[in-house]
Amino acid sequence: MSIFVLKCIALYLMVLDHIGFYFEGFIPYGLYMVLRILGRASYPLFLFCMTQGYRHTRSRKKYLLRLYLGSLFMTGFILFVDGAFPVDGFGYGFHNIFLSMFLVGILISTIELFQKNRKNGLILAGCIFAVQFLFRPAPWVLPVLRDYSGDIRTGIFPNLALNEYGLLFIILGLCMYFLWERKDMFIIVYLLFCIAQYSDEMINGEGAFPTQWFMILALPFMLRYDGERGRSFKYFFYVFYPAHTFLLFYLGNFVWG
Repeated sequence: MSIFVLKCIALYLMVLDHIGFYFEGFIPYGLYMVLRILGRASYPLFLFCMTQGYRHTRSRKKYLLRLYLGSLFMTGFILFVDGAFPVDGFGYGFHNIFLSMFLVGILISTIELFQKNRKNGLILAGCIFAVQFLFRPAPWVLPVLRDYSGDIRTGIFPNLALNEYGLLFIILGLCMYFLWERKDMFIIVYLLFCIAQYSDEMINGEGAFPTQWFMILALPFMLRYDGERGRSFKYFFYVFYPAHTFLLFYLGNFVWG
């Protein structure tokens, strides 16, 4: 399978997941669970495609810039939607896949730079630490941020722990990149990660049925990756991501709601 095919599969699963998210109160519980379970494979597939794309891109700087600008846009878009279309509960939700991928990319570059030049690698690592350090006092530096939650601030000052998928998935992205050439190790680490997700949900899920471990469904697709890029739709996802989440949010809250 090419990157194009894998992205199409991830896109389809993401839409199913978000249908379940926004229409939970209007569909049978069984269907809701099926949609959410299938959706657990979406982000790992996108993350895998990102790491492979980052490996082969002609310009990593432009790649990272696109992801960061996407993060900034989603941050502003979230504020706009929640302000213009207020609803009870989760509202539009915190959707910022670009932020998580940006963090994975910048850490990959930091590690590889450190391997080639320790001094420059340490400088870049220091810059990342400085951003993490400035995250908490940011509202005092920029008073306009005082009224916003950490989920919003992290879209501007990327935080390794406070992002849509958390630090563990950042680490998973690094493993996808650095272990891909060692397939056996890649498989073992991914399976252990799925087991860890299951254990975490069983302990901390407050009785809820564990679903995140179903990200294991993404593994067979990853292993069928043939190293080909396939057709390119570089900018399509940057448009489709906010467009489909807003459409489903609007339908679920103002048409069916």
